[in-house]
Amino acid sequence: MPALPDTLLPGRPDPLGATWDGLGVNFAVFSAHAEAIDLCLFQTSGRREIARYRLPECTDEIWHGYLPEALPGCVYGYRAHGRYAPRSGHRFNPNKLLLDPYARALVRDLHWTDALYGYRIGATRGDLSFDRRDSAAAMPKAVVTTDRFDWGDDRRPDIPWSDTVIYEAHVRGLTMRRDDLLPPNRGTFAALGDARVIDHLRRLGVTAVELMPVQAYAQDRFLVEAGLTNYWGYSTLAFFAPEPRYLGPGGADSLRIAVRRLHAAGIEVILDVVYNHTCEGSEQGPTLSWRGLDNASYYRLVPGDERHLINDTGCGNTLNLSHPRVLQMVMDSLRYWATSFRVDGFRFDLGTTLGREGPGFDPGSGFFDAIRQDPVLSRLKLIAEPWDVGPGGYHLGDFPPGFAEWNDRFRDTTRRFWRGDAGQRAELSARLSGSADLFGRRRRRPWSSINFVAAHDGFTLHDVVSYAHRHNEANGEDNADGHGDNCSSNWGLEGPSHEPAVNALRERVKRAMLAILLLSHGTPMLRAGDEMGGTQQGNNNAYCQDNEISWIDWRRAETGPARQLGAFVARLIALRRSRPILHSARFLHGKSEPTPGILDIAWFDEDGRRLSEEAWNDPEGRRLVLRRAGTAADPGQGVDVVLLLINGSEHDHAFVLPPPPLGWHLLLDTARPERDPTTMRGATTMVASRSVTVLGATVPPPVVPASAGRPA
Repeated sequence: MPALPDTLLPGRPDPLGATWDGLGVNFAVFSAHAEAIDLCLFQTSGRREIARYRLPECTDEIWHGYLPEALPGCVYGYRAHGRYAPRSGHRFNPNKLLLDPYARALVRDLHWTDALYGYRIGATRGDLSFDRRDSAAAMPKAVVTTDRFDWGDDRRPDIPWSDTVIYEAHVRGLTMRRDDLLPPNRGTFAALGDARVIDHLRRLGVTAVELMPVQAYAQDRFLVEAGLTNYWGYSTLAFFAPEPRYLGPGGADSLRIAVRRLHAAGIEVILDVVYNHTCEGSEQGPTLSWRGLDNASYYRLVPGDERHLINDTGCGNTLNLSHPRVLQMVMDSLRYWATSFRVDGFRFDLGTTLGREGPGFDPGSGFFDAIRQDPVLSRLKLIAEPWDVGPGGYHLGDFPPGFAEWNDRFRDTTRRFWRGDAGQRAELSARLSGSADLFGRRRRRPWSSINFVAAHDGFTLHDVVSYAHRHNEANGEDNADGHGDNCSSNWGLEGPSHEPAVNALRERVKRAMLAILLLSHGTPMLRAGDEMGGTQQGNNNAYCQDNEISWIDWRRAETGPARQLGAFVARLIALRRSRPILHSARFLHGKSEPTPGILDIAWFDEDGRRLSEEAWNDPEGRRLVLRRAGTAADPGQGVDVVLLLINGSEHDHAFVLPPPPLGWHLLLDTARPERDPTTMRGATTMVASRSVTVLGATVPPPVVPASAGRPA
């Protein structure tokens, strides 16, 4: 860095963050209640402070200053002066170095020490006390960056929602056990963009990768002290900076390269983002950034008791998106990832929290209004996790148009039906048809339902059929954490089995669940590794397991059952893609006839009869037939008709095919996946227990007489 000046120039209040203009760096940071803010410069290693400046100007509550001749690579942090009055919501402490909320890159890790807290740990007055120790040595620092990258002819794949198949993956867990990758690249963005990984995704047929949090996050102190790791990453430290552990040798550009390569393969990239809370936790948490800059603005405080933070997230704090500058930070962060890294969409963790204003959830909140009108963000894929732990926090189906939502009712219904629970037939029919009961409002479409049977949070698909109970002992919480009810079954033996009959049944149930997932209307989401029988050894809350419990075992993929399962998943996705009626862009209501005598959707029992109200309400009904009809992929071929014969019972059964008789072809049999497509004969077909048989037929377009339409 050139010789440092004595003072800063006034600079500008926009844009927020540290911006290099070719001649110097402009620094701008928001605080409505600070009395002064210092800019601290450090050696490039981040170890020693080399200069400290008072930001000279404050415009519209934005503190700013300009450092001439400063270059990218400049390392910095802030200190904020103001009232330390926790009962009034203010926690300023200039002894604490603060990370810029707009930091785009970090240097040095967070090292836990009591000096990171604004109050004295163990003091009689608790968080009302004041700590005078300097925290700089333990803090990460921000780095000034430029985002120049040659995107060449990169284009977003722009996959229609109705054609989308999502693959949820963890950047580190996806490739840590890929022995064919260089060790420094495993678990990084470079591995994500490796041709061998992309080839696997292409063979499966998925169209989008949904990455668990990649924004820089903190390792929670209680986990570090227990010898564990925050593996999932839902504890954000910097909303604009990629997680340093994932960068690898290529730095931030390795993510851009991965996105460009995935785009070239026709695969979109969706980021799981956490804007509902931060890593600073409750009022008893550390002072790392937002708390020290303006606790009363960045966080929602308990009215009348501003010492305490509202905790609708279960993580100690809740970001105050009702404040325009906090909302601006979130929107700026989203636009940054959408433009600088060209990601194709976002999945919003605890999305209900983002819509909370005043007393509760509002689908017309400022956040939703801002994102829906944004010319960049509104065109991306937007997915909400429609719940939080606050009062009235479950809002599945209540998000505004433009958003898709994780549908946990699809997950639970599918698991319960195949487990053999009573009274699931009607519920399963609703999930198969896109959950119109939940999403069929405000002109929303079936794609609004993100269907899944397993995700990062909970059992893997293999564990759903291998464990009746959670086994989270490795988490160090006496197996008391994680979901208690997993809607799972071990099918006779808890955990791994050497019994051929048990293993065969487990594989059959897995294939049946996958068929329901990929042949339902809505947007299917696969958990990475489920296509190769991945297991977490019964751990349904592996958030702190950065090890072989969570990492995908690629060697397993080469074994017989796992390889067969992967081929089966690829076949299912290909079947879904080849028949438009299997991924309809609109809800079907059984009121139109694509071809005479055949409704667009209809339900039958195993005897080929339309289901009566009494049959729908029969709690012991475990067999179901779904027929859907619509225009074929090539409209000139006529109408495609697809029949799903679903046998959730423990006995094989002969299904009577519903009228009218058609030239049916076997497309898929989950009980015998090796069966090739073949012409069906007769009016009945045997469907094995706990399996799905898929039949298809084509009704050719009507023949129009040559003289039709000619004048007499």
